[in-house]
Amino acid sequence: MTGTGVLKQRLPDLRSYISRAAGAKADLLFEDGALISYGRRSLRVLATPGHTDGCVSFLDSEFGAVFTGDALLIGGCGRTDFQAGSADVLYDSVHTKLFTLPENTIVFPAHDYQGKMESTIGVEKATNPRLSKSKGEFLEIMAALKLDYPKQIDRALPANMECGVF
Repeated sequence: MTGTGVLKQRLPDLRSYISRAAGAKADLLFEDGALISYGRRSLRVLATPGHTDGCVSFLDSEFGAVFTGDALLIGGCGRTDFQAGSADVLYDSVHTKLFTLPENTIVFPAHDYQGKMESTIGVEKATNPRLSKSKGEFLEIMAALKLDYPKQIDRALPANMECGVF
């Protein structure tokens, strides 16, 4: 669940950012291709919907890295069975926006349940047990996951949509 509301209370100058496609509240809504600058660095926004409709990845071309959120995980991807998720859209997002990056681009996902911290686009293209498959195989894999309903989703989604500020 978002901590943005608490952070904004503690840091009054803090501004929140989110993809316009998410349909959530934030101080700044960005679009695919936007450039977010901080100091002398910048990140390019890559719309990578599918896990949710507002999912984005952030590309740091200078560093040669992409921060993929839940769209592309190490050896996996985010689930697509709630919050406007779509396996069809996720597959296309990853293959057109992420797998077209240079193969040595470092992948930093939002999280990993086995403690893995990074991978590369080349490794994920070749070995990801879901996304290295054909689209048809991927759709079958995702449909067969039968994941439990997330325990805190009914609390987290409303908070996330309000940027943690009620």
